[in-house]
Amino acid sequence: MRPGTTWARRGLTPVRRRVSKQREVSSIVAVTPDGRLYARHFRTSISSCCVIQALRYVRRKIGTPLLVIWDRLNAHRSRATTDFIASHAHDYAVTYLPAYAPELNPEEPCNALIKRAMANALPGSVDDLHRLARREFGRLKRHPEMIVRFFRHAGLSVAGLP
Repeated sequence: MRPGTTWARRGLTPVRRRVSKQREVSSIVAVTPDGRLYARHFRTSISSCCVIQALRYVRRKIGTPLLVIWDRLNAHRSRATTDFIASHAHDYAVTYLPAYAPELNPEEPCNALIKRAMANALPGSVDDLHRLARREFGRLKRHPEMIVRFFRHAGLSVAGLP
């Protein structure tokens, strides 16, 4: 991925300042093969508690049992998450992507697109960063055809869907 670019007046070096060195906003994103996107944003690193909240949110929004395809993030494989999935077996079926295979994950190009859109953002506060992330995911939500392309790019298809 190419680095983001910025600008400054001629002869002046652009200077960018961060609010802090910690990642202040983390996102959990669910994408569907028919082009829907659901995102939850957290002001902490992703933990099993965040994963469970996101699963409940997406299940409420979609309304049908979910096939969840995950990478091998520790929060996905934690005891709390696996216990939650086991206790709600009628709502969730889980399968894992192979290790070190981000090219098979349709959510990866989604995140890359959002990060590219935010490359030159320099929010003044964590609240600004949170609003910016929500805005960019909201923009992507309005383009379901692009989300469908993420699945095609990963070589994934689901019978009966476009």
